[in-house]
Amino acid sequence: MPHRLAVVVPTPAHSSVGGPLSYLSELPLAPGTLVRVPLAKREVLGVVWDPSSTVGPQDVSRAERLVAAAFDSVPPLSRTWRQLVTFSATYYQRSLGEIALAALPPQLRELSAKQFARRLKPSAAQPQAATRRDGLALTPEQREVLASFDAAPGPFLLFGATGSGKTEVYLQAVQRLLDRDAQAQALVMVPEINLTPQLQERFVARFGADQVVAMNSAMTPLQRLKSWLAAHGGAARIVLGTRMAVFASMPRLRLLIVDEEHDPSYKQQEGARYSARDLAVYRGKLEGAKVLLGSATPSLESWHAAERGRYRRLLMASRVGQGDSHGAAGAAAAPAFPSVRLVDMNLHPRHTVFSPPLLEAIRQRIGRGEQSLVFLNRRGYAPVLACTACDWKSECPHCSAYRVFHKIDRSLRCHHCGLAERVPRACPECGNVDIAPLGRGTERLEEHLAELLADVRQPNGDAVRIARMDADSTRLKGALEQQLARVHAGDVEVLVGTQMVTKGHDFRRITLVAALNADSALFSSDFRAPERLFSLLMQAAGRAGRDAAQARASEMWVQTWHPRHPLFDALRRHDYPAFAARQLEERAQAGMPPFGFQALVRAEARSQEAAQAFLRAAAAAAAELAAAAHVTLYSAVPMGLQRLANVERAQMLVESASRGALQRFLAAWQPVLHATREKGLLRWAVDVDPLAI
Repeated sequence: MPHRLAVVVPTPAHSSVGGPLSYLSELPLAPGTLVRVPLAKREVLGVVWDPSSTVGPQDVSRAERLVAAAFDSVPPLSRTWRQLVTFSATYYQRSLGEIALAALPPQLRELSAKQFARRLKPSAAQPQAATRRDGLALTPEQREVLASFDAAPGPFLLFGATGSGKTEVYLQAVQRLLDRDAQAQALVMVPEINLTPQLQERFVARFGADQVVAMNSAMTPLQRLKSWLAAHGGAARIVLGTRMAVFASMPRLRLLIVDEEHDPSYKQQEGARYSARDLAVYRGKLEGAKVLLGSATPSLESWHAAERGRYRRLLMASRVGQGDSHGAAGAAAAPAFPSVRLVDMNLHPRHTVFSPPLLEAIRQRIGRGEQSLVFLNRRGYAPVLACTACDWKSECPHCSAYRVFHKIDRSLRCHHCGLAERVPRACPECGNVDIAPLGRGTERLEEHLAELLADVRQPNGDAVRIARMDADSTRLKGALEQQLARVHAGDVEVLVGTQMVTKGHDFRRITLVAALNADSALFSSDFRAPERLFSLLMQAAGRAGRDAAQARASEMWVQTWHPRHPLFDALRRHDYPAFAARQLEERAQAGMPPFGFQALVRAEARSQEAAQAFLRAAAAAAAELAAAAHVTLYSAVPMGLQRLANVERAQMLVESASRGALQRFLAAWQPVLHATREKGLLRWAVDVDPLAI
């Protein structure tokens, strides 16, 4: 007699199918089993689900068809993994199939059961004992943190200053776990792909290559499949990954570490807009695993949770001594934090790029054989190309944005839709040949700095070497690693870069960091902008003076038109708690997160009118529901980037003082959103706990 199974399949985001479909199988299959099943006119990968599982009121059952094949050569996905996926789909208002199938390696979707069994064989070995070398000597603060971590269940927030040795704490925590439990697994997450190689090198050196696998979107489909199989089978004891790794199948997961937990990159911005940091905390609770969130500038949500006692706060306020290149405690005194110097740009000519004092400080560093880092969070040569005779500017024809001028290949590129064209010989509007760049990006900054330092020489008499590190200069495979190696080897005197150089890198020779154009976020309409700016500047400052021998002379220079702003006062004192206290007070008064809870409903359509009409109609249909739930629906407005790739975009903010009330309203609102139709509407999406409004 056939067995009826609930199977989760990759259904479209806005179909009426939110939960499992019903299929028949000749054999009983355990929940979590991977299967191939027919869906419409094609065969797809599915996951056998718990029979009672439902997600949202739109679940329906379809005509029952037979399971085509089962992947019986691999253990089923665990119950806690399925619970994590179910929670994510419910909380972030997505379909169950969208979350579950996106969490699996893409290559699985093309493999038959027999092909999968063949791929599984090399990774089917049982976990091996870690062949590791001993850890580095610990500072008293590191020992105290590890003792507190071992003594309590958590979750933990490690508030560790830049250079305080957080990575060594992570290594020691993993090491102790593997020593205690021969089967245990650990997940270590980083916010960006470019931070993975150096961390992987540290973990491989400590535990061996057979114990560690990486998971990120830069890997090939085959590499991702092999890593997933190794983690799922237990052969890999340690998984290092970006936000996607929070869904890694790790049946013996006992420790989750989220490095730089404040970073916005942990929030997915396309498709299912989940927060990997928040899901890591939830997964730790499901798995009975310890969770350690680490940052020198914690998110205000995490800081507030620690203030209320939901997280246990661990403190490492001092930098470790000179020691080895990885930050071991040595006999030398701990490096001091760089002194912060504010340059009042009101005292300099309006278009000054480098103030004379800053330029002189860079010259002195070069003369002493030290390195400097110049930070500008804008890539390209110039953000706009403009005609001097008429009002023409290099607008993107498909987006509400300007195309950026890249001098290196004489192109105009839209950083939003990807449109790239050659720079015109003359103004397309009036024919004027005098078209000029406006503003500066890292490419132009590099060129300008080379002109300013043309007469400066290194101590050995050689010319100054300037390198640029941004998404353009590192886009080729291996380029990032090569540039980092040059900086670490001392083959660069001045490094110019975007925010990618301010996070997590251990540059031992850099003694000066300069931030240009830091004021742009001070008066943003986004209430999170000051938090992001302070975090970015603190992280950038942390790249200077990491070597104890040079730390006393290390400096962070900030050029600003508003030197008396309270944010800079806290930055000068390296006082994150004071900054956080002020920000939390302001947010409490305004009812902003973490004191209130938000969601955004975004609509995309052929016209702005159609996008906003959909949002207004959906809000009107749910007015009574919102009032009963004490939820506020704000007016529909265009998004900041109103048009993207010829698609008009609008948004509506939903707000409540209660997370539970907001969740109940969003769940009840889903059928209304599905039922609302507007001519020209392309798609809509709900973003719970948005980071950008």
